[in-house]
Amino acid sequence: MRNGKWFGHRLLTGFVLVAGVGVSAGFADAAGPPSTAGRCALTRGDAGDSSYKANAPVRSQVGTGFVLSGIVRSGIDCSIITRARVEFWLAGPNGYDDAHRGTVITDGTGRYRFESNVPGGGGWRPHIHLRIAVPGFRPLVTVYFPPPGAATGTFDLVLEPDV
Repeated sequence: MRNGKWFGHRLLTGFVLVAGVGVSAGFADAAGPPSTAGRCALTRGDAGDSSYKANAPVRSQVGTGFVLSGIVRSGIDCSIITRARVEFWLAGPNGYDDAHRGTVITDGTGRYRFESNVPGGGGWRPHIHLRIAVPGFRPLVTVYFPPPGAATGTFDLVLEPDV
């Protein structure tokens, strides 16, 4: 009987020891590398567009009928990026032209707003091209495809740091 008590006591001690290791390991994990939970998924870029023309005029409207807006954020921690230069170009009734190009600068909350005609496709799926440039981040060239019949769209942009 005495050996039985000893075995039971040893088994109980072993259980407490294992439970203690589990709790201890939990604290060790919390002190490990910083969490990546605050990171935002980067906006996917495309290969660019031969219709791009640098230095689009600063203007938030090139037509009426469609409004695209969003927030520009950092891919490091999802923080907003103010004063980001967002260039837009889209096809007008006669294809790409200077009348359908514009640049907006994000405001103090990282927001942009651009108004245009309802994007045409010139035989392609309707779309708006964007190029975002911010010091300290890689330039991003991407495309927004509005849903059929939509008068507004939201396109948040997440930039990759230039490291």
